Amino acid sequence: MTRNKDIHFEISERKVLLRILDVIFVLVGLYGLELFLDFDYLILNIENVIALLVFAFYITIFGTIFEIYDLQKSSKIDITFRNIILMASTTVLFYLFTPFVTPSLPENRLQIIYFFLTIIFCIFIWRLAYITFITTPRFYKRVLLVGEISNIENIVKPLRQSDPNYKIVGFINCESATDEPIKFKGLEEFEPNQLMQVIKDEKVSEILVATYDSETITPDIYHDLITLLERGFTIREYTQVYEEITYRVPIQFVGKDFYKYFPFSRSNQNKLYLVFHRTFDVLFSMLGLLFGLLIAPLIIIGNAIANQGPLFYSQERIGENGSVFNIIKLRSMVINAEIGGIKWAQRNDIRVTTFGKFLRRTRIDEIPQFINVLKGEMSIIGPRPERPFFVSELSRIIPFYETRHIIKPGLTGWAQVKTRYGSSVDDSLTKLQYDLYYIKHRSFFLDMNIIVKTLSTILYYRGQ
Repeated sequence: MTRNKDIHFEISERKVLLRILDVIFVLVGLYGLELFLDFDYLILNIENVIALLVFAFYITIFGTIFEIYDLQKSSKIDITFRNIILMASTTVLFYLFTPFVTPSLPENRLQIIYFFLTIIFCIFIWRLAYITFITTPRFYKRVLLVGEISNIENIVKPLRQSDPNYKIVGFINCESATDEPIKFKGLEEFEPNQLMQVIKDEKVSEILVATYDSETITPDIYHDLITLLERGFTIREYTQVYEEITYRVPIQFVGKDFYKYFPFSRSNQNKLYLVFHRTFDVLFSMLGLLFGLLIAPLIIIGNAIANQGPLFYSQERIGENGSVFNIIKLRSMVINAEIGGIKWAQRNDIRVTTFGKFLRRTRIDEIPQFINVLKGEMSIIGPRPERPFFVSELSRIIPFYETRHIIKPGLTGWAQVKTRYGSSVDDSLTKLQYDLYYIKHRSFFLDMNIIVKTLSTILYYRGQ
């Protein structure tokens, strides 16, 4: 039994494929304009290397901001078309307003329209091909799950949500038979003695082993897995795949051998990275406060009309190493919002004022926190600081919750750009998984990814 040879593109491969072919298709389109319409604004030659590189950079950056590389959205043609138009509009605008690295404006201004429409048309044609061919079942990775039946729902759901091309065809319960076996209806169950035949019939290319305790795997299944491994078949452990596909650390599967799951990023002790991080925090905070001063008159007027009361409010939060500090924000809730006791903020919370909703959705209410960043209590990027009351409650329920405090909290973070506002214990568990992923993989490139995705969150008005 050897591994199935069907083609499958991993998540990273599909994202790279989308980026590269976006640029190639647009360049081919520009070459077509040059041949048939006497287009000379951006000609493909050696003299324009810098201008072409800047053009490719803009497409990639604004494509990321407007989510044309989000694999879930890239499989939906209507959302893709909308995002391509937004990306093309912004790309052309920035390209025109950076003439020191881009060509001078053409005498025939109609060429700008051709330029804009070519970007939209070429990328959209390529995305139609991507949806038609690459996202079809032919390119699914077909996976057989071997694990304890009590874990299966918590395993299958996140993987399906994160990668639609990761197809779990069924499962085999690795535990010994019991008199009253538990049944799971979400997937087809195969008998342990069918393992080899299922791989052949279902064209399985990978086996995913998911178990709290490897001792529960029966000797027969263990023997078959060893045989498959010796023949070069791909067998992977669930937590590795979960982290790779969902960009979260599955702490619900972490037990006494927790040290295997938390080899935290060396960047947490890298002096050069930390100096760069702090320099970025200071410079970005100064720009943020300057922007806040510029829009302060509008905020004051809006607060007076639709948010009557104090402009600012302060609240205790837990910071690095469990230290307590006072966070500063623009008030978005009614006065005495917690007169009935501390409780989670909910979606469409009635305590949020009319103007407060605008402040939250645009993240403007966070601007005063740049003061906390300058004081060294927070960073631009990191886990969001939580209130002492909730930290105390969540630490008793969720394992490793206080691990998120080993670095400074941030204005934005991996959890903020990857999931919704937390309003329950389950939401807090999901956020913690993302926070620990950030701490584990912290790097310059992940920081830049968060900054870009934060822009998407603001532009698409997704604040709580």
